[in-house]
Amino acid sequence: MNNMHNFNPGPAALPDEVKRRAKEEGFNIDNGNLSIMEYSHRSKEYEAIHFGTQEKIKQILKVPDNFDILFLQGGASLQFAMIPMNFLTPGKKAGYVLSGSWSEKAYEEALRCGESYVYASSAEKQYRSIPNIYSWEPNENTAYFHLTSNNTIYGTQWYQYPQHHHDLPVCIDMSSDIFSRPIDWSKVDFIYAGAQKNAGPAGVTIVIVKKEWLESANDNIPKIMSYRTHQQKNSLYHTPPTFSVFIMGLMMDWIIDQGGVDKLHERNAQKANLIYSLMDQSDHFYLPHAEKHSRSMMNITFRLPSVELEQLFLTRAMDEGFLGLKGHRSVGGCRISLYNAVTTESTKILTEYMANFRQQHTC
Repeated sequence: MNNMHNFNPGPAALPDEVKRRAKEEGFNIDNGNLSIMEYSHRSKEYEAIHFGTQEKIKQILKVPDNFDILFLQGGASLQFAMIPMNFLTPGKKAGYVLSGSWSEKAYEEALRCGESYVYASSAEKQYRSIPNIYSWEPNENTAYFHLTSNNTIYGTQWYQYPQHHHDLPVCIDMSSDIFSRPIDWSKVDFIYAGAQKNAGPAGVTIVIVKKEWLESANDNIPKIMSYRTHQQKNSLYHTPPTFSVFIMGLMMDWIIDQGGVDKLHERNAQKANLIYSLMDQSDHFYLPHAEKHSRSMMNITFRLPSVELEQLFLTRAMDEGFLGLKGHRSVGGCRISLYNAVTTESTKILTEYMANFRQQHTC
């Protein structure tokens, strides 16, 4: 598989070092005969992994002491429902920023739970950009604001979050760019992310929530849907996805070894610049969907001059060992996902393929 280059949008690439350690350590915990999947989630062996991974996340993201880190299941999609169930109480409303398909889904779930409104949207621009918001100006009785930091389908990303004031909580879906850059905790009260892009394999969802806000959460919901249930039980209320948490812990070790999110941010910017520079110099052969000021470093979505050329581009790319370049089924086209584990070397090899393909198919 050394000639394969994994650009899958999620589940995404894992670093070779993480896969090696998973194979060597995950099936031989403490030099025993059991894999981590066979240990009780109440055992000291698993608890060391569980709480150790939480501490590593706190270290890497510089999570303040007044936040709790939870491990849940159900991906971001379950969080779309859990957030309003916990915090959208009667008489309140929630403000949602629409910047792509996943923010739309979050908003739709909130509407099922209570009164919600679109605070801002770039839908009329086909989600080519991030809405221009400099500070939050809430509607009356707003319970919280919600935005999606990176939009995998449309290839846009927030570079600066709106200014945090009015003492209103801000929730951010960071599923596709968590651990790719630092977080300004002064502008955030609640973040969540499925692990399967930058933090490990599918199966575990990271939630980081301000303790003070959690104290006001609605208790009149099923216990399994309550954040306070999972907080009080240290994310061990029921059996967690133990193997996914184990791999996530290895991912945290890898991130630390890379120099942390600051270094990864530099590397991710360099990778994205390689692709975008080639596209901008291609005389519109490669057409990014996102406007320049909103371009994502994680997901680069683009079109070619014709659908036929796109199909040929994707077919030949697969033959050359490039995986996961097909655009999302809802929009078509092509997509390059540059998550943390995608190497600069693979990115350079892809740009060489793209340059050669353009040369072969332009007059």
